[in-house]
Amino acid sequence: MQGGSSGIVYGGLKYQARCIADVRAAAGSTTFLAGTLSLKEENEVHLIRFSPAESELVCDGLFYHPNEIWDLKSCPFDHRVFSTVYTSGEGYGASVWKIPELHGQSNSPPLEQLFTLDEHTGKIRCVLWWPLGKHDKLISIDDRNIFLWNIDASNKSAKVMQKGSADMLPNLRGGSWDPHDHNSIAAITDSSLHCWDLRSMKKSNAIEHAHFRDVDYNPKKQHLITTAEDEFGIRLWDLRMLKYPLKNLPGHSHWTWAVRHNPEHDQLILSAGTDSTVNLWFAKVGTDDSGPESPPGSPTREEEPLLNSYTDYEDSIYGIAWSSHDPSLFASLSYDGRVVLESVKPYLQRK
Repeated sequence: MQGGSSGIVYGGLKYQARCIADVRAAAGSTTFLAGTLSLKEENEVHLIRFSPAESELVCDGLFYHPNEIWDLKSCPFDHRVFSTVYTSGEGYGASVWKIPELHGQSNSPPLEQLFTLDEHTGKIRCVLWWPLGKHDKLISIDDRNIFLWNIDASNKSAKVMQKGSADMLPNLRGGSWDPHDHNSIAAITDSSLHCWDLRSMKKSNAIEHAHFRDVDYNPKKQHLITTAEDEFGIRLWDLRMLKYPLKNLPGHSHWTWAVRHNPEHDQLILSAGTDSTVNLWFAKVGTDDSGPESPPGSPTREEEPLLNSYTDYEDSIYGIAWSSHDPSLFASLSYDGRVVLESVKPYLQRK
């Protein structure tokens, strides 16, 4: 599965799509959820599993979803639960769903809607689950506000615990929940990144003056995050010293849309963009490093190597997801509905 054209392809998505998520709670298997984005047709959520014996991606379930899916996340402690952000002619909404017991049927039964996150009045951007272990809180972000919910899936209920306003900031675009601290998230706007304390719903440190597309925390080292930015490409930061980034990596030839740290090998980073490419980077940083990079233009500035570019796509790539079951595997989803599974094992051996 090396290179740009040797991945395993899943061709079951009939419509355009931009959301794919690793099913972290799926015991013993590499499994993903993918959701479609069709304006006119009834949309679908596909439960996709990698079968090592056959070296193929198989569909374990296909479920109809009433609206276009703009964000999809799998619950990290229950493999049958996931969230979607969607839009219809009446605006945006967000719900948490449960996959029914399948029992080997050829036709999948309907999804069970556990509850909706219905306190929003603005355009909902994303839903965040705390990535490590069971947690009874959920975050939803719209263009002006951040909501912290207390959820009870067994009773199909969700209640707002805290609400934070973006005040005079530009529109919120999304965010990432700190895996090392369940009271902290990083939320991005078009021109800034702000850390929020969920206990007070107040903003703390910030990165200003960059066009952010995505952000992801380093899962193994505290205080470290990676951002995807239109002007500066991919940058790695220590949240305790934000004057300069720790590392600068080049962006894509068009918009750099997504960045993801590997769940185990934290020096491996994926990026995806609207240039129909997924890049694999090796970026060695840590809290014990001598410090951040010199200012841009300094002769001592270095760029970490690009390990590989995966280019066997014909459309923009908005979705990438590492497998938490096998961190040598990742799946990417291009806008034309093509899911590709790739292995990075050769680069793990080399690095």
